[in-house]
Amino acid sequence: MSQPVIKYTLTKQGRQPDWLSKHADSFKGEHSTSANKAGKLPRFGSPQDTIYLGIGAGDPDDDGTPDGYVGIITTKAELQTYITEVGTAAGYKTITDTLVGVQTSVTVGLTTAWESGVGLTTTTTDKVTYTGVGTVMTITGSQVTRVVTETSDSEGYTTVDTPIVVDPASTLTITGVTTSVGVTTVGDVTTTTTTTTSEYSHTDAYTNTSTSKSETTTDGVTTRTDTVTTNEYERYETSYDYAAEATRLWDKYEAVNA
Repeated sequence: MSQPVIKYTLTKQGRQPDWLSKHADSFKGEHSTSANKAGKLPRFGSPQDTIYLGIGAGDPDDDGTPDGYVGIITTKAELQTYITEVGTAAGYKTITDTLVGVQTSVTVGLTTAWESGVGLTTTTTDKVTYTGVGTVMTITGSQVTRVVTETSDSEGYTTVDTPIVVDPASTLTITGVTTSVGVTTVGDVTTTTTTTTSEYSHTDAYTNTSTSKSETTTDGVTTRTDTVTTNEYERYETSYDYAAEATRLWDKYEAVNA
């Protein structure tokens, strides 16, 4: 009896089917996709409106299939084709957090200098930079960056600025600015509010800082050294490797059926 790769949904009760393989090398819940076609009457209702990949505990019965069974995949090539179709529709990408910068700052001083903050010596290295593989991901958004309020019964106006804040490792670009004006009148007082909204993009980056401390004592005099290491990371996007994923799952199928 073989244990094939199965396309399936949850049961009507919203659970994983109990007829999936229990083998240690098996898999389930992989590569979910909608069970219904866009623009068509839904074939499946909730909670059975998502199709998954898994390994069945046995071959499907020609006389009928159990609740949740959708179909079977019989070859590695067919598996890769199916994963490619699902992944293309879902926009699969491979995201890798990549170290792109390292900088170290070393502060040295006697214990008394650390207590007073006077007499410390700090040396900072030049930042060492690296380049990842693929395309740096970007994040886009919009934010109200300035609100100017002026009332008719007072001189001058008030301005509230809210700058866009991103990680120091990130590069911010303003891609557009829009301004809207609102006027309200209460009694004899008119209030004019001018709102500026900025659209922006920035690289998907973040900073990680770690500190290590050490002390050395010579002739009763203690010197403390603090080393601060700042690592900068960027998220790189590369094409999804459908062939490698098909191999990973097919290797599991072969292990189950060995």
